[in-house]
Amino acid sequence: MAVTKDGKKPEDGKKQKNQKKEDPDADLSEEDLELKKNIELMVERVQDPDPGVQKLALDSITQEIHTTTSSMTAVPKPLKFLRPHLDTLITTFEHMPDGQNSKALADILSLLCSTVAGKEGEREGLKYKLQGNTSDLDTWGHEYMRHLAGEIAEDYKIRHHQKQSVDDLMHLVNQIVPYHMTHNAEPEAVDLLLEVDQLDQLEQYIDAKNYARTCLYLVSCCAYLPEPEDTQVLRLAHRVYMGEKKYHDALRVALRLNDLQTIVTTFGACDDQLEKRQLGYLLARHGTTIDLEEGPAAVKDESERDVLREIISNSKLSEHFLALARDLDVLEPKVPEDVYKTHLTDGRQPQGAALDSARQNLASTFVNAFVNAGFGQDKLVTVSSEQQSSGESVHWIFKNKDHGKTSATASLGLISLWDVEGGLPLIDKYLYSSDNAVVAGALLAIGLVNCGVQNENDPAFALISDYVSNTDPGVRSGAILGLGLAYAGTQREEVQELLVPLVLDSDMSMEVAGLAALALGLVFTSSCKEDVVEAILTALMSR
Repeated sequence: MAVTKDGKKPEDGKKQKNQKKEDPDADLSEEDLELKKNIELMVERVQDPDPGVQKLALDSITQEIHTTTSSMTAVPKPLKFLRPHLDTLITTFEHMPDGQNSKALADILSLLCSTVAGKEGEREGLKYKLQGNTSDLDTWGHEYMRHLAGEIAEDYKIRHHQKQSVDDLMHLVNQIVPYHMTHNAEPEAVDLLLEVDQLDQLEQYIDAKNYARTCLYLVSCCAYLPEPEDTQVLRLAHRVYMGEKKYHDALRVALRLNDLQTIVTTFGACDDQLEKRQLGYLLARHGTTIDLEEGPAAVKDESERDVLREIISNSKLSEHFLALARDLDVLEPKVPEDVYKTHLTDGRQPQGAALDSARQNLASTFVNAFVNAGFGQDKLVTVSSEQQSSGESVHWIFKNKDHGKTSATASLGLISLWDVEGGLPLIDKYLYSSDNAVVAGALLAIGLVNCGVQNENDPAFALISDYVSNTDPGVRSGAILGLGLAYAGTQREEVQELLVPLVLDSDMSMEVAGLAALALGLVFTSSCKEDVVEAILTALMSR
């Protein structure tokens, strides 16, 4: 007979393996073995016909579960030793008369079922809990509460669809939610209330300690909710922030709601002068204007009202941007070559003088505009006549053709972004050019300079409006888009009166009508303006 190197027969090794399989208690410590024996003894006593013996056994099991300690990734040992007896306990429960003992056993079965993977659609944990004590949920631990909350959400959907009573479920929910809110599990409380359509109940459990985490989750989950729950969630977050006097956060939520009345009320509720200025910067960033003279947001102090009006209008935005650039030492104009990094491609460049290419110049125009956006100066289109005369004789704009000239002229608006007083003098002279492509670019540039900035003199409309009726299609297109950019998000009625007829006129070219519709969309974005929508739909159906 064959033997192994250590002199043992193969059958001996198999016997040892079988012995290990047959003896699952071999790895248990003495303490665990004693606990297991006690659990098995208690299970036997639960089956005893004497109610007194049953009660003592159930109390002992409950005590063991409550006093045990476990890690986050392990099942408590009493439950682990109870698992093999689950079917026995269920059978005992089914034959046990109603009373305190049956409720105590139902509680244990509910907890035990939460640790065993059941079949899909079965909600055994909830089933036994509803037959047990329904007023002691917090004594069974966080994980059990989470499991029960999931089963409640599933059962609620089924009952709601079948139009059955959910009062018993709500009794459990009213215990789970406050438990979660006081144990740093605010998202789970919100999810449960959303599932059972009781989100309004959340507000009574929010306090100074948990409002921040709660509202952060409410605002975050808004994007994943259908209407009208998304709005309901945001309004709840707004009420909480207002109750805690966190006006900056409340205004952010109000802006997301896109409700002007809520925005005005939030702004007016703030009494702190510096915080109100901060709210003004937030409004300016979103391009939202409010009435500071009348209504809930009215400011009595005239000097403070002027300061807030200046902040909300973004009139100092360019000044602040340049101050930051100066502090960071990045005011020096950049050239497209700084982006292209042509010095790193030695040997690949063509020999001889570089020839101007219309396509290459157009690319450089865009790169130059974006890399110098808002800085007010560059080395291509804003160079002075003295600098130009000392170098090349042809200005950069006129090194381009047709649409290239329009783009190069319009790039002045991007370079002078937000600087209405400094940018308009640079652009104005191109309005008188004999080249219509340059004029169209100048109109676009005016729109870009005024984009997001409100000026009391309103120069954009005064300069552009007359060109909307120009006979040249290019100039007209530049004027229309210029108005759209200059007044984007402002909902200006004057722009509507000027552009709607162009959309409705069936004799107008598709290009002009389409650009007019686009400009109206920019001006009235997020407003659901009925007249504008109706005009665009009418034009689409009539063409």
